[in-house]
Amino acid sequence: MQAEKKLKIILANPRGFCAGVDRAVLIVERALQKYGAPVYVRHEIVHNKHVLESLMAKGAVFVEDLDNIPDDVPVIFSAHGVAKCVTAEATSKKIFYIDATCPLVSKVHRETELHHKNNKHVLLIGHKGHPEVIGTMGQISADSISLIENIKDAEKYETNTPDKLAFVTQTTLSVDDTKDIIEVLKRRFPKIVSPKKEDICYATTNRQAAVKEIATKCDTVVVIGSNNSSNANRLVEAAKQHGCNKSFLAQNSSAINWQDIIDNTNILGITAGASTPEVLISEVMDTANDIFSEVEIEYISVADENITFKLPKVVA
Repeated sequence: MQAEKKLKIILANPRGFCAGVDRAVLIVERALQKYGAPVYVRHEIVHNKHVLESLMAKGAVFVEDLDNIPDDVPVIFSAHGVAKCVTAEATSKKIFYIDATCPLVSKVHRETELHHKNNKHVLLIGHKGHPEVIGTMGQISADSISLIENIKDAEKYETNTPDKLAFVTQTTLSVDDTKDIIEVLKRRFPKIVSPKKEDICYATTNRQAAVKEIATKCDTVVVIGSNNSSNANRLVEAAKQHGCNKSFLAQNSSAINWQDIIDNTNILGITAGASTPEVLISEVMDTANDIFSEVEIEYISVADENITFKLPKVVA
């Protein structure tokens, strides 16, 4: 497939791996080096198929249940975090585990526990079934925390103790949607306690700001990421809400309908979710260069990221 056509690509920055994902992947790689294969990981370490396949090739085994882990092998908890019952189960079974929970998710866990100790009922803004939400809700008793998924939930939530509420949020939500939900909660419950610092992580915020910046300038925006990646899906939504209706998620270059790009796109925006490795972006760029007679690249940056997180001592 070749086209005698010029394509302009606008590349968003920041994009791709965040510090929490980078740390989690490095933990698995270091554990494999130190302890040898296999190393078991409870749940996908991050939500990206390419990353998982790469780690599996090195000896990582991904499972959903601790019962599927043989004796005397290390297990790693994913970047999304786990409920306290999971760590308790691992301890009772004398399983050696390494916690790869993103430090910014751990921050939300600590906030949730603190609110509970202060006799507050916690409202968690997030998506039902997402592993991060399951982990956060599992930090305190089930009757002490309620899930708020959208504005409708915020409007209909009822309590007999409106002065004893606090809220936390999933770290990978839409900044705009979450802001609207919080406004409803604060209007209905003026005494609700907010996080001291916003729970939506810096990487999610920066990537959404970047895709909003490029969306108004593009005919099409492609977000490289896996279907089960919350932050990648939010980037697609942000692009659509801020000027580019033709925005979609693609796992990699081969998942893009390049003929449609040839026929209908002069300016293509590209970004990636926080669990997407840069190699997948490079493949998209290489494909574009192979297909189009000329490719012009413009870089738009809204922030510089230089955050790193320390590794656990057992693999440092």
